[in-house]
Amino acid sequence: MLAGEKILITGPTSQVAFPLAAKLAGDNDVYGLARFGNAEAKQRVEAIGVTPIACDLADDDLSGVPDDFDYVLNFAVVKSGDFAYDLAANAEGVGRLMARCRRARAMLHVSSAAVYEYAGNDPRDEQAPLGDNHRVMFPTYSIAKIAAETVVRFAARQWNLPTTIARLSVPYGNNGGWPWFHLMMMKSGAPIPLHADGPNLYNLLHEDDYIAQVPRLLEIADPATTTVNWGGSEPTSIEDWCAYLSELTGLEPIFATSDDALGSLPLDPSKMNELVGPTRVAWRDGLRRMVEARNPELLRD
Repeated sequence: MLAGEKILITGPTSQVAFPLAAKLAGDNDVYGLARFGNAEAKQRVEAIGVTPIACDLADDDLSGVPDDFDYVLNFAVVKSGDFAYDLAANAEGVGRLMARCRRARAMLHVSSAAVYEYAGNDPRDEQAPLGDNHRVMFPTYSIAKIAAETVVRFAARQWNLPTTIARLSVPYGNNGGWPWFHLMMMKSGAPIPLHADGPNLYNLLHEDDYIAQVPRLLEIADPATTTVNWGGSEPTSIEDWCAYLSELTGLEPIFATSDDALGSLPLDPSKMNELVGPTRVAWRDGLRRMVEARNPELLRD
């Protein structure tokens, strides 16, 4: 892991970034930039040794953000459903942030597999067509993510800032994630949406793996921008992970199949495996650990 560095993490209160911030804060001078709309969120970040910076990337003045970070990790995302605000926060905001922090040694911009056009169960590599994938659930999300990637590429060249864009699949772990939401839906008897064109494949990425891979993602950064898929090396499906959660807990999933649900979105991990390395946490092991950490009372005896 990184040590002795001055690091900025945006979105440090999120499910994905919080475990990473906690890990990095042990050996680095870590700052966390977020809106911090409530005192509890700010206190939670301070408790893990992260210095909070209250800022809205959509429109706030960034002159109060230090400009001498060694690394910038952009996990911030806004999906309010308001196109003007979401584009300002996600796309314009990251451009202004990179201009402010252009002296950094490297930048990691966390994008999403949601930038890819729907293509059934065909794995998407980094050259696959882009599209408005997530509109059924988040109207602005895919478009804002595509726009942000475009601004990031411009800013990286403009400021000669080595940058990696990582298109994240489905992160999960002891801090939660999509499979945990499915577990809670199983507990409450709520139906879990499935696309009719199954199986619904994704690349689960355990927090242990994405924390371990961040240093390498920074090492491969380039002013021409390195773009890489970021997910588990082994794809799996909603159907399979819910079946395993059922095996662990005895809870039964109720599926609601529809053409309006998010569709299958498997990634081709070949470039990631080559440049960053394969993931190591098998998805069944990761899910079991997630349940043990968050809901041990649900485990079968």
